[in-house]
Amino acid sequence: MRSMDYVTLARMERRVRIESLRRAWFRFSRNKPAVVGFFVLAAIVITALLAEYVTPYPSHAGLYINFKEKFQPPSFKHLFGTDMYGRDVFTRVIFGFRYALMMVGVVLGIVVPAGTILGLVAGYYKGTIIDHLIGGLSEIFVAVPPLVLALAICSLLEPNVINALLAITLMWWPWYTRMVYSMTSSLRNEPYVWEAKALGMRTYQILFKELLPNMLGPILTKATLDASWVIIIGASISFVGLGAQPPTPDLGTMLAEYCRYLPSYWWMTLGPLLGIIVLVLSFNLVGDGLRDVFAGE
Repeated sequence: MRSMDYVTLARMERRVRIESLRRAWFRFSRNKPAVVGFFVLAAIVITALLAEYVTPYPSHAGLYINFKEKFQPPSFKHLFGTDMYGRDVFTRVIFGFRYALMMVGVVLGIVVPAGTILGLVAGYYKGTIIDHLIGGLSEIFVAVPPLVLALAICSLLEPNVINALLAITLMWWPWYTRMVYSMTSSLRNEPYVWEAKALGMRTYQILFKELLPNMLGPILTKATLDASWVIIIGASISFVGLGAQPPTPDLGTMLAEYCRYLPSYWWMTLGPLLGIIVLVLSFNLVGDGLRDVFAGE
């Protein structure tokens, strides 16, 4: 009899979960631009992951030179034309998506959990030495403009993708810490928190089982919107020569290389520029859709 109760309860929980997902998708789907952004972003991710198989000239993403085909304008053979070394710009843009998405995944994969945990701890222990230490450290990083701080860090290190990721990661975590700190400070005196304390729940259980689930909406929405800023700042670092180095097909690096040939060979700059615009716009549209989803809860 008891096993039947467990099975029934599991089925009910599964139905509730499915129904919640359906309601979330319904709210998301009402935002038509967000749906378009979602499918465009999904297509970019799939294309970037399978770049070796879907691009017409995968060898052009690395060390490749063919001066016989240099500076060719856009055509059916080369959608975005070719560059000064005869490389297909369209192929390099698709591979550039891979580096941009990798930067988003690594940076947000580190700063979101780290910033969230620090904000939870500081907010829960508001007014204590822990709060002052974490708050003071975050204030130091926030006082410096993000792009300036990232460029300063990169200028002290060897220019490459790893150091660019490190620089962006170091400058981004305080924003999540401050946001989560603010939400934790307002929720820590809610009745359900006092009930959890009365039941003898440990601090980490209160933080991650009681408080954190009530903050996931704003955190996920901010992370999606921040992805576009990570791409822009990463491209800016590469554009000034402090990020990925040639012949790496990074979108910012390609812009820096190709803009020297404007306006005669405009198509070379157009390819990576459109890549950045489409990628940033897709993340922003999806972020707006997620904001609608969580606002309706």
